[in-house]
Amino acid sequence: MKKSFPFLLVVLALAAHAASAQSGRRVAPQPTQTEPPVETRAAEDAPTRPAPAVAKTLPESVLNRELQALDKGSFRLADFGGKVFVINLWATWCGPCRREIPEYEEVRKAYAARGVEFIALTTEDPRTDSERVKKFVREFNFGFRIGWLDRQTAITLMNGRSVLPQTFIIAADGHIVRHFRGYSPGRGAAMLRESLDSALSDK
Repeated sequence: MKKSFPFLLVVLALAAHAASAQSGRRVAPQPTQTEPPVETRAAEDAPTRPAPAVAKTLPESVLNRELQALDKGSFRLADFGGKVFVINLWATWCGPCRREIPEYEEVRKAYAARGVEFIALTTEDPRTDSERVKKFVREFNFGFRIGWLDRQTAITLMNGRSVLPQTFIIAADGHIVRHFRGYSPGRGAAMLRESLDSALSDK
């Protein structure tokens, strides 16, 4: 019994040391990351189910903001007032966007005669990404009105959910019919058509 006592002390000391080390790992401070105000990611990393619009209409600050066009000049979303129009937020690096855009282009062609406008706003930087975006547009040959999405407009439109792609369907009276977040394989184009038919029936 006397011989086992020192051994017991050694075991208890080792256990206390292990517990102390484990406790130290739990309370050790973690490094922090500084993120930009708007950081977008492809919808593969986020839920892809479309969500109903939170806001009833686009804010005046968004409607009247001058957006830089891809080639030259600028435009405002307010320019499309009185029409049904679609706003698609995208980027060339976004895999789901690359799959969605050809499907949406077919919808655009089908609804062009009914006066529906399609606007694609890229989240990329016109100072560094202009040639890449132009190459993408040529490659996919889509006829959207292309513009650059500035940071403040992106923050307002995305409303804290900075995944791509995102799509807004706006009725002729200005209310948001639907707001889709993410890409829905096999369903996205059909849901867009349904939303456009609903918007056009309200005119």
